[in-house]
Amino acid sequence: MGGFLGLLIGLILGHQLDKNLIRLAGGFVLSSLAKHQVQVQQIFFEATFGIMGHLAKADGRVSEQEIALARQVMQRMGLNDNAQRMAVDYFGRGKQPDFDLDAMLERLRTTLRGQQNLTRMFIEIQLSAAFADGQLQASEREVMEKICVQLGFPLDAFERLVNMIQAEIHHQQAGRDQGPSLEDAYAILNIDETASDAEVKKAYRRLTSQHHPDKLAAKGLPKEMMKLAEEKTHEIRSAYERIRETRGFK
Repeated sequence: MGGFLGLLIGLILGHQLDKNLIRLAGGFVLSSLAKHQVQVQQIFFEATFGIMGHLAKADGRVSEQEIALARQVMQRMGLNDNAQRMAVDYFGRGKQPDFDLDAMLERLRTTLRGQQNLTRMFIEIQLSAAFADGQLQASEREVMEKICVQLGFPLDAFERLVNMIQAEIHHQQAGRDQGPSLEDAYAILNIDETASDAEVKKAYRRLTSQHHPDKLAAKGLPKEMMKLAEEKTHEIRSAYERIRETRGFK
């Protein structure tokens, strides 16, 4: 869960920083790009905790693991009192029966403007939260699939993310210091063990490109979020090296 928490920490730090910049700017007019970045961070923050609360309630009750995860996220972020209240409030709203998931997703979809890498990150966050109790319940899967459809994220790509996150969690729980197992390595790269060497290399290049720090920075993500990209790139590289060493290709 380190990458997941690191991402959220980066998001809120960027969120708080941009609010401070707006106050310091006074009468100066922010560029349209800067305004959009602030808007992305604000709606991302609200949607992250609101939908996280909605997912936690999807199976009928909020489990102790899900509550602990939410608390851990807020503690690790080092939120000030006001930000903590906001996060708790958004999470609480998400648990309510009248939470408007469709409206929240529409706001997020409009704000992200079809940026697939940002959309992918959001879905990874929610999936990690859904797996807080160790498995993805049918009711949670139904909500996640709805999120994907409304954000325009392909369901086949969603299934690959499910497999990837399961492999990452398994690797972390196993506490291996020597990299992922061969089985986890294939799952992290989203390929079968029967894949050709060329297919392994193609999968590695594709995933590395999706999480490349420079490419994400060009989309306006906060500097703190680049740490997640670096962590993911390292994990993908470790999986690739595990397969490469086993097969013996260069």
